[in-house]
Amino acid sequence: MPGSQHRRGFHTARARRRSCAVALAAATALVASACSTGGGTSGPDTGAGDTSPVTITFWHGFSSPHEIASVGAVLALFHKKYPYITVKAVPAETDDKVNQAIRGGTAPDVDASFNAANVGGWCSSGAFLDLTADIQADHVDLGQIPKAVQSYTAFGGKRCTMPWLADTFGLYYNKKLFAAAGITAPPKTMSELAADARKLTVLNPDGSIKVAGFMPYLGAYEMLTEHLVTSWGGSWLKADGSSNVGTDPAFAAAMTWQKGLVDWFGAAKLAKFKAGMPDEFSAQNSFETGNLAMMVDGEWRTAFIKNDKSTVDYGTAPMPVADTMPQLYGSGYVGGNVIGIPRGSKHPDAAWKLVKFLTTDTEAVTTLADAIGNVPTTLPALDSPSLTLAQDPKFATFLDVFKNPHTSTTPASADGGAYLTNYGLFANKWQSGQIPDLQAGLKAVDRQNDAALKLGQ
Repeated sequence: MPGSQHRRGFHTARARRRSCAVALAAATALVASACSTGGGTSGPDTGAGDTSPVTITFWHGFSSPHEIASVGAVLALFHKKYPYITVKAVPAETDDKVNQAIRGGTAPDVDASFNAANVGGWCSSGAFLDLTADIQADHVDLGQIPKAVQSYTAFGGKRCTMPWLADTFGLYYNKKLFAAAGITAPPKTMSELAADARKLTVLNPDGSIKVAGFMPYLGAYEMLTEHLVTSWGGSWLKADGSSNVGTDPAFAAAMTWQKGLVDWFGAAKLAKFKAGMPDEFSAQNSFETGNLAMMVDGEWRTAFIKNDKSTVDYGTAPMPVADTMPQLYGSGYVGGNVIGIPRGSKHPDAAWKLVKFLTTDTEAVTTLADAIGNVPTTLPALDSPSLTLAQDPKFATFLDVFKNPHTSTTPASADGGAYLTNYGLFANKWQSGQIPDLQAGLKAVDRQNDAALKLGQ
């Protein structure tokens, strides 16, 4: 099961994405020329070749004792398969530190990150090695990885990372509050979500919010723009890599829906309620205490509810979708951890073996997924009978969302995800009533994004 330290790590990384100018500068300064693992020097993984003893370093961000032990258990499986390779794992490492190590020539052999937004910069600058030749030499089938996941682990024709477990988002709903409001099933459309939110909302005598049926205010827990626009099938970037938010009608539709529900509550009331929401990763989480009837959240919440000993009677479902796009129901947003070989790795052949094992070996993937409560990132692992998470109907929702062909993500970009930062600033002004012309505001975001994307190239 995931611990709060891991989730804090993941969200701290994502928060850094919101101010990604620093990350962009760091990524583009890492190296002036692209590198590769040497044209697939590890060769096909037949078990033959140089088996001289070697020790490689592996940095990752997991920090709780349970998580560290869980990673160690999977590394023991790797050592059993490759007894001549010893892995020295270093936990609680950050992207900033690995960037510094790459610049200083002291990079680890393998690095894992919680922040896929950095992939574009790492691939385009050559900070992480292009794995394409090794993938081809070892005949690794990328078809076992869903398209959305493939998209956030590669950039510009270079696959410099592989996915290492994922976070998948859906709807959590309070069954007790649903029954009291006469609601018999979770909403499937956004109009149903808005109607249910109104029925489930309870006000205090002074008119303030006691129980929010749903929290439409962006920035509250996992209510983020990237988790919202997927319900309309929004595409953040065009095929040429330019910004698409002013052209794709999904963004205007999503913002119109969101603002309509904000206005029904009252922006000031929502801002006050948001300010009083306890820490997302504490046992006082508003959903776990019954003060939030529905929310968008990741699969890890199932473990938090259990570990926090919350008494909330809840269910999970895919996020509702636009009324005009019923074919999207069952899909959602996915993001996750990435792992690759930094420039300067002293043992790239052995490093590739570790990367491939952790990301494509079914036993390795299911073992770690079960241990920390994340979604496996390969289809064989998702369908493996040894994946015990699949036996929990509440968690199985997220496995189904992950496998849905319409599930999407925020694509990698050379600007380190600045397009999300710019959109987030716009969305905050929009929900507080500071944007009088929605379409003009979206076009302005396009101009900002295109400028940032050009700088990131």
